[in-house]
Amino acid sequence: MRIIVSGGGTGGHIYPALTIVRAIQKQIPDAEFLYVGTKDGLEADLVPKEGIPFETVNIQGFKRSLTPENLLRGARAFGGVMKAMGIVRRFRPDVAVGTGGYVCGPILLASSLAGIPTLIQEQNVMPGVTNRFLSRFVSCVAMGTKEAAEHFPKGKRIFTGNPVREEVLRARREAGQESFGLDPAAKTVLVSGGSRGARSINRAMVGVLAHYAGKPGVQILHVTGKAGYDDTIARLQKAGVDLSGAGNLSVRPYLYDMPQALACADVAVFRAGAIGIAELTARGVPSVLVPYPYAAANHQEMNARAVASKGAARMILDKELTAERLLSVLAELLSEDAKLKRMAQAAKRLGRPKAADKIASRVIRLAKGTHELVTVGERRS
Repeated sequence: MRIIVSGGGTGGHIYPALTIVRAIQKQIPDAEFLYVGTKDGLEADLVPKEGIPFETVNIQGFKRSLTPENLLRGARAFGGVMKAMGIVRRFRPDVAVGTGGYVCGPILLASSLAGIPTLIQEQNVMPGVTNRFLSRFVSCVAMGTKEAAEHFPKGKRIFTGNPVREEVLRARREAGQESFGLDPAAKTVLVSGGSRGARSINRAMVGVLAHYAGKPGVQILHVTGKAGYDDTIARLQKAGVDLSGAGNLSVRPYLYDMPQALACADVAVFRAGAIGIAELTARGVPSVLVPYPYAAANHQEMNARAVASKGAARMILDKELTAERLLSVLAELLSEDAKLKRMAQAAKRLGRPKAADKIASRVIRLAKGTHELVTVGERRS
């Protein structure tokens, strides 16, 4: 079985694609893959490290304002489609899979026009432009959230949930506590603004860290992102926070084992990216979500509202985020065990730990020509 996979630009498109690849490999060990991305995207670094053959297509999104730059990008888009058609003809896939980002547009379109079965995986409540366009051509849309259904053709959409890395599901709390030197008797707050960090979260956390420094019963693991680390440390020093002396605070620029950190967390402060939410809910971790305000089509706020409406999270808009507001919410959750437990249960109900396997099964059915339509409300995989 030959499978072409495309998705790029951000980790939110790449990591789901890699997770789906691994899930397919579990079912079809000798499947052949070709990953198509961009030469400048994160995928150009990540995918070859996974041992997956990798090719590139040169394409960029259009600017929203009228500008001569769009003419150049239009020419690149046309060239990208031509190259994509050549890649598809040469590789001869049995099925094509896209997880979002401009690069998957030419590949999924070329595959569809060549009569090859195609599937796109949409992570967000509000779908991206590329996936909304592709939904007119592809065979199947695997949705990460039920709320996305209104944006896709009724006869093509299925609800699978978002793919979650096996490492996240396998991680154990005790091992994580030992790895990070955490106190098993204390509640753990995990804070992360994503791989690049979030300045608003980092700055609000200065006051939170100052409040909890040295206090028993609560410990905080704060991942600032590499770009925000020095600024955060300087602000903590100015606030008189002694990290080494506090004993219950850990501030790091980057975390190489987020799955173990998730396994330790009693509550998390996160942005509202779809994959981060999928991992939180798969682990049943209550969260305080601070949506990135400049996300395309404001999709992070919609993601956060969907989770908060189910009782699994609290949402604070970025423009409303202050140390006082964040501290108030965290203090409330950390002091009310029953409330935290209810949020954890609600998160667990939203989690879809088998999503990657369900998507993989659907991809294999498409490749074998045994794909059956399944509506949003059905429970079959």
